[in-house]
Amino acid sequence: QVQLVESGGGSVQTGGSLRLVCVASGSSYSRNCIGWFRQAPGKEREGVAAIWSNGHATYYLHSVEGRLTISQDNAKATVYLQMNSLKPDDTAIYYCAAQEGEWCHDPGRRSAYTYWGQGTQVTVSS
Repeated sequence: QVQLVESGGGSVQTGGSLRLVCVASGSSYSRNCIGWFRQAPGKEREGVAAIWSNGHATYYLHSVEGRLTISQDNAKATVYLQMNSLKPDDTAIYYCAAQEGEWCHDPGRRSAYTYWGQGTQVTVSS
């Protein structure tokens, strides 16, 4: 099993920044591919970013490119999502998720991920 715990959500105004943190642990954790998803009320959960365990490759949803940056600290089993220039459309619950292996397969697809955190709320006001 892999346990994922998110933190760092909050309320900001348009143009503000937040840094989300995902800490991984568990007997099955071994530098897995980690992704960030978000789900707004009444909408499908969508993948916004992912990072391969070696850190050499990343994935971003087109609409967040240039504003969101995913990074990791393998020594701390932690993945970060730096979010800048936030917009009201970014308002959602953000989830951290892990795939079974180190390589990200179809990183934007929800069903590609086995383990999920509980989520952290991000609210952007205009």
